[in-house]
Amino acid sequence: MASSGPPRGESSKPALMLPHDDPVAIELALAVHFGQLDILKSLLSERRELASVGMVGRKGVEGGWRTPLHVATDWPGYFPSAPESAALLLEAGADPNLDSGGSRPETPLHWAASNDDVDVAVVLIDGGARLDTPGGSIGTPLDNAIGYGCWHVARLLAERGAPVDRLWHAAALGMLSRLDELLAAGTAPTQSEINQAFYHACQGGQLRAAQRLLAAGADATAIPDYAGDATALDMALNPDTRREQLATWLREQGATASADDGG
Repeated sequence: MASSGPPRGESSKPALMLPHDDPVAIELALAVHFGQLDILKSLLSERRELASVGMVGRKGVEGGWRTPLHVATDWPGYFPSAPESAALLLEAGADPNLDSGGSRPETPLHWAASNDDVDVAVVLIDGGARLDTPGGSIGTPLDNAIGYGCWHVARLLAERGAPVDRLWHAAALGMLSRLDELLAAGTAPTQSEINQAFYHACQGGQLRAAQRLLAAGADATAIPDYAGDATALDMALNPDTRREQLATWLREQGATASADDGG
């Protein structure tokens, strides 16, 4: 489906703007967050322009705004009936390519990619969301998904045609044929690029990709500048974003792990 947003790389601003604490904005956001589909349908039937309204002034979106589709994909994601809410908004005319403005504009697909909410990501992509919009907290939606360990959305994006044009993309996703192509490209990857790809192969649990990169000269002890002091082994041992969110939710429900009972 063709999208109607601005050209790639250009920020966009909703035609209608409301303060985030405006009563209508509050009711709209709550309807999306709590999966109140009847209320959402009623609001959109009365004012279709609310489907793409920009809600301004919320903490955490300094200098920018959230559209209702951003609300459906906001951290930590997995809101009740969020895929259905997103579908209703798109049917009412919401533009999936409106970004959040400010110094680091992100589209709803960037946000879904950052919390691994693949069900909402599918609705957004089917609704015309661009796969390769730059400008996210890391870059494109695929950059965000891989960088934050959101493997379900990362694989979805690759399957739907997002460009896997960086060595670390192919390594993290275990796309061995693509990895070999990039290693053998006319412009040979730098040592830093090989080390980075090895690091993300470990993050993604991709043993064969890591083995190939080690054979290509990767330094197994190298840590990218943006990674703090987390080693490749740390990344291999860490849970991905979805599992971490699930564990957090289970603890909120009173569940415990066997390790919690030990000394």
